[in-house]
Amino acid sequence: MTIRQYKNTSPKIGNDTYIDKSAVLVGDVTCADDVSIWPLVAARGDVNYINIGARTNVQDGTVLHVTRTSENNPKGFPLIIGEDVTVGHKCMLHGCTLGDRILVGMGAIIMDGVIVEDDVFIGGGTLVPPNKTLKSGYLYVGNPAKQARPLKEEEIQFLKQSAVNYIKLKDEYLAEPNN
Repeated sequence: MTIRQYKNTSPKIGNDTYIDKSAVLVGDVTCADDVSIWPLVAARGDVNYINIGARTNVQDGTVLHVTRTSENNPKGFPLIIGEDVTVGHKCMLHGCTLGDRILVGMGAIIMDGVIVEDDVFIGGGTLVPPNKTLKSGYLYVGNPAKQARPLKEEEIQFLKQSAVNYIKLKDEYLAEPNN
C-alpha cells in the first residue's frame, strides 16, 4: 500500500484495518477500526480531510477526494463517510457527507455538499448533484438522483449485513501471508 504524507500530515489507520497494497492514501485521511480499502482506491486528503467510519468498506477503483476552503466556502467540503457503509466498485465521492448504513452502488458519483442520511441505498451509476440531501430510508437512482421508493425492511437489514460481510472478507485477507 502507498501511504503518503502531505504537508506534514499522514493518514491515520485504525485497528484491524485492511488496506490493499495497490491503494493510495495521501495526507489527512483517517480510517477507523475494521475499515477495508480494496485494490486501486485513491483517497486524497490534500486540501481538506477524509474520515472513514468504522466497519466501512471502499471497493476497487473508487476515488475519494475533497474540496478546498475558499472565501465563498470557508470550510470547503471534507469527505465524511459514516459507519457500516459499503461503497461499491468505481465510485467517486467528492466532498460529501454520508451517514451510517449506506450502500453506494457501483459507479455512483456523489458530489460536493451532498448529505446522505442514514439507511440509504444509492443505485449503481447514480449521479447525486451538488448540495442535494438524500433522506433516510429510501432508494435513490438516476442521473440526476431521484427518490425511487422507500426501502423494504429486508433491504434496511442488508445495509448492516453488507458491512459485516466485508469485515469477514478483510479479516481473511489480513490472515493471509504477505498482506
